[in-house]
Amino acid sequence: MVIPVPGFQRAYDDYRYAPSRRAGDFVYISGVVAGPNGAADRGPEAFKGYARRAFKAIEANLKAHGLTFADVVMVNTFHVWDGPGFKGTRDEQFAALSAVKDEFMGPPHPAWTAVGTTGLLADDGVVEIQMIAYAPRK
Repeated sequence: MVIPVPGFQRAYDDYRYAPSRRAGDFVYISGVVAGPNGAADRGPEAFKGYARRAFKAIEANLKAHGLTFADVVMVNTFHVWDGPGFKGTRDEQFAALSAVKDEFMGPPHPAWTAVGTTGLLADDGVVEIQMIAYAPRK
């Protein structure tokens, strides 16, 4: 287990989960919530900023293990399609998240499963992003 930045220590201490954890040749990155976190703007363009913040947190976890997004083999996203954190359609939300993902991740693209849910731990959370990276021990 690696705690890449101080903010993740609270998650470990208070919520009792590891932000990331190695198991054999894989590194599992716990879900990071993208949402307005109380901000008033909840449209697609603002959501891109919230998603970038989440991807940067994931990037910090990857870097702590000596990895990059190129090592990611699986992405799981959990979407609140009709929640208070996003004003727009399901297609607009997914398009905005996909555009941000493409800013951080190029080919070869990882496998990706997107699932709808009724809520996340953060009341105005829009999507929770979880990743698995392949990191063979040398």
